[in-house]
Amino acid sequence: MPTNFTVVPVEDSEDASNSAGAAEGSKPISLGKIFGEEVDEDNSEEPHSGDDSQRESRPFINPDNDGEHYYDGKNMALFEEEMDSTPMVSSLLNKLANYTNLTQGVREHEEAENEDGVRRVTVTVPQMGTFIGVYLPCMQNILGVILFLRLTWIVGTAGILGSFAIVSMCCICTLLTAISMSAIATNGVVPAGGSYYMISRSLGPEFGGAVGLCFYLGTTFAGSLYILGTIEILLTYIIPTATLFEEGAAMPNNMRVYGTCCLVLMALVVFVGVKYVNKLALVFLACVILSIMATYAGVIKTLIEPPEFKICLLGNRTLKNEKFETCAKTKVVKNITVTTDLWPLFCDSEYPNATCKEYFISNNLTEIQAIPGLLSGVIKDNLWGNYGPAGTLIEKESQPSAPVKETTTDISPYVFNDITTFFTLLVGIYFPSVTGIMAGSNRSGDLRDAQRSIPIGTIMAILTTSFIYISCVVLFGACIEGVVLRDKFGYSVKKNPVIGILAWPSPWVIVIGSFFSCCGAGLQSLTGAPRLLQAIARDGIIPFLQVFGHGKSNGEPTWALLLTVGICEIGILIASLDAVAPILSMFFLMCYLFVNLACAVQTLLRTPNWRPRFKFYHWTLSFLGMSLCLSLMFICSWYYALVAMVIAGCIYKYIEYRGAEKEWGDGIRGLSLNAARYALIRLEEVQLHTKNWRPQLLVLCKLDSDLAVKHPRLLSFTTQLKAGKGLTIVCSVLVGTYMTRGNDAKTGEQNLKAVMAAERTKGFCHVVVSSNLRDGFSLLIQSAGLGGMKHNAVLMAWPAGWKQARDSSARRNFIETVRETTAAHQALLVAKNIDRFPDNHERLKNGFIDVWWIVHDGGLLMLLPFLLSQHKVWRKCKMRIFTVAQMDDNSIQMKKDLQMFLYHLRLDAEVEVVEMHDSDISAFTYEKTLMMEQRSQMLKQMQLSRTEREREAQLIHDRNTASHSATNDKAAGATPDRVHMTWTKDKLVSERNRQREGMAVKDMFNMKPSQSNVRRMHTAVKLNEAVAKKSHDSQLVLLNMPGPPKNKKGDENYMEFLEVLMEGLDRVLLVRGGGREVITIYS
Repeated sequence: MPTNFTVVPVEDSEDASNSAGAAEGSKPISLGKIFGEEVDEDNSEEPHSGDDSQRESRPFINPDNDGEHYYDGKNMALFEEEMDSTPMVSSLLNKLANYTNLTQGVREHEEAENEDGVRRVTVTVPQMGTFIGVYLPCMQNILGVILFLRLTWIVGTAGILGSFAIVSMCCICTLLTAISMSAIATNGVVPAGGSYYMISRSLGPEFGGAVGLCFYLGTTFAGSLYILGTIEILLTYIIPTATLFEEGAAMPNNMRVYGTCCLVLMALVVFVGVKYVNKLALVFLACVILSIMATYAGVIKTLIEPPEFKICLLGNRTLKNEKFETCAKTKVVKNITVTTDLWPLFCDSEYPNATCKEYFISNNLTEIQAIPGLLSGVIKDNLWGNYGPAGTLIEKESQPSAPVKETTTDISPYVFNDITTFFTLLVGIYFPSVTGIMAGSNRSGDLRDAQRSIPIGTIMAILTTSFIYISCVVLFGACIEGVVLRDKFGYSVKKNPVIGILAWPSPWVIVIGSFFSCCGAGLQSLTGAPRLLQAIARDGIIPFLQVFGHGKSNGEPTWALLLTVGICEIGILIASLDAVAPILSMFFLMCYLFVNLACAVQTLLRTPNWRPRFKFYHWTLSFLGMSLCLSLMFICSWYYALVAMVIAGCIYKYIEYRGAEKEWGDGIRGLSLNAARYALIRLEEVQLHTKNWRPQLLVLCKLDSDLAVKHPRLLSFTTQLKAGKGLTIVCSVLVGTYMTRGNDAKTGEQNLKAVMAAERTKGFCHVVVSSNLRDGFSLLIQSAGLGGMKHNAVLMAWPAGWKQARDSSARRNFIETVRETTAAHQALLVAKNIDRFPDNHERLKNGFIDVWWIVHDGGLLMLLPFLLSQHKVWRKCKMRIFTVAQMDDNSIQMKKDLQMFLYHLRLDAEVEVVEMHDSDISAFTYEKTLMMEQRSQMLKQMQLSRTEREREAQLIHDRNTASHSATNDKAAGATPDRVHMTWTKDKLVSERNRQREGMAVKDMFNMKPSQSNVRRMHTAVKLNEAVAKKSHDSQLVLLNMPGPPKNKKGDENYMEFLEVLMEGLDRVLLVRGGGREVITIYS
């Protein structure tokens, strides 16, 4: 039976008095409502220190046998514990000789429908099968203008064997591409979007945008090609009299005028409505099929009766027979010999006694069959190619001809080459006839079963069209006379298309069929290209194209159509079908290349999501298809290929630099991961050579209470030091637990990324949550990086407020970080006054970067100024190197050796040797050491609060003045305030301990400073004096950083030594080497 629960809120102890009232006023609450609500927890925790401070009685104090010998070598006492591992520069220089070392608009399925504020109209389309949805559209797009207008000319020029090679290469290329495309298209649901969608989701937005725009340009120029084909058919075969300009050189102007008019007309049709284009699609397809059937019927008819088309030859030269009917010089009319219409073409008058060209007089006229037929044996003559420069007369080699020295250059009566012909040109002209294989995938959203229909329909269409093209090549070569095949425009057969005179029953079947076929293909290009551009624009990967993502209320891409018409007009202004064809070949080949690349990459990566239903693919086929596409690009036109690659490369870099960040699970990202994994494994296998050493930085940043970066200039300095090269890991630590501060960690990472972007710091960032800062920094130093890509140097800011801190955690954290980097053999860079360092926008116009080279710890001090000088901020600063000579060193020889050393290191720097002679320890040094030890001892023993600490510091100051004795007397005579309290045993013990500590403070005023500390303080003071004197005006000072004492008793004193060492200097970088050579004199 159901049970009712009554939940009574339980109040905190301090609110216990209100709990009864709360219980009375409570009502039954459902458990689902309670547990469905998230409880906000307080994320703020008080930071607590890591390890307990040890209570040594005397920091940095050695046994009581301190004697006068502790003052020996006091100049370098600060570095004496490291002399074994980091020798003095003087000893290093002595051993210098031994130094070594698109389509329809896409609605992305991951995004909301109204994301960009545009309501997208969904149109219900009847689902289509393989035959109607894929096979026929591919057939219609593949078979087109080149088949009717140029294939016979290609066969005649390249020969049957050459044409067979061209057709085979192109068809194999598209077949391999179709196999790759089928694999991609069947790997999940492919929304409408075609090749652009497939490539962008397989290779990423950069490749997708670049190739999508290439495909768009190819489709647009295909529209130009089809319109130029339409106008060529119209003006050459249908209405030759409609030319506005005289034929010949002015013919391109006719193409431009009529082409522009046709383009505007087609654009209006597309603008009014695509439904009209779709209704006419079946008519256009019928025209193509009827034309091909008529061609095959004509070939069969040649077996029975060859067509009655004759060509006229003068000698062995082919004549244009549009202006004469009789192939003879004279004819007999009523027993009178009169000249024919041919006579005036070669003579100055129509009379028999006229002066004629010598070649006309010396050679006879011959009339031969234009189409001898399949059984005529003409196939033998057409096997081989016949190339030639522009203006070459088309001659029948087997026909006799009398050689005559020509005195005139008039070749107008003859048929001749209008352009220079060669094999690679023909490849570029032919390739557009095999494009169109994407027609099925572009309709993927309208298919009943796209994953089944696209592979079957596309591959069957390619096989069918390949058979048609190859059979046409063989049949044309076997049926038609060679000189007729080479006649591009059919001038020798009364200006009929050559394929038309072969067709049955009439050439007009081909003329009308090809005309409507070209019209339909042009309309489809003008319909598809704007939608492809709209799909790219709506994806938002190319910012300047976003305006083309909008259109009419029904979704029609109006702005994209206008741009398409503008680009299409460029192709029409070229006014040559032969010149436009290689251009669109480039763009389509580029698109097909990346389809193959996408399939190969996905197959080789074996990504878990790569599970195509189409199983008949292999990465070798995709790679072969990719290689064939690249080869065909350069075969067609190497300069067009370079231009297409530059365009794609520029688009790629633009999207990478400015485009919106998209994560589509693309293969390039998977490829990057695999490459990174491989590189990391290789890096870990081999130890890094000195020549390849560069600072791989772990930057320890601090975040303030608002999780903002405390020292942004630390990242500026990182950028200046690295110039974007090598590894940079920017890290920070939050105190608490990850369960309570997980969101803070993510916010901190975002803030770090924002500052890194602002400071142009390229690298990674990470924020960890730890129980205390010490453990967090230790964790990062040990584990940051991966494999061979681990940091070898740590960069951090000097803890400027360590003296004023409430506790000693800042000091302990810093010293332990120094110890851990040393133990991990990592270099350490500590920047003092980091907020005064220049940012990336400043330019230091002069000044020096001073290096104080005291001990050699791997050469990092030499390398850092060189790396900084590579950045534009420090570029104009000169490098100076100072080293220290002692009494027994030859300073002149040291300077020469150092100059030679720098010469071998290829570093430009001024060299100066600073001599530091033994001198007595000054009273100032002694007093400073005494004050340091007294302060440290007091803070260690008393663990005072901040107020008491300031009071005690004031007491020490008074102790060291002339009136300190009076102050002592006053302090001794003072009695503590009496407070009435109830005594317990614990309070009594604590009070006694406090009194004992008070006595220890009194005894401390009588202590003597440690001789060891005096020597170290002497070194710090003397070095600081030298550095301040020589480098007071330098832009940056780099100093060897002495290590912390091996005995942890003197940690507080160590910080004091470093403060004294850097006193009075503006920008200081303390450098501590990682224990390995980082710079070498060898190449």
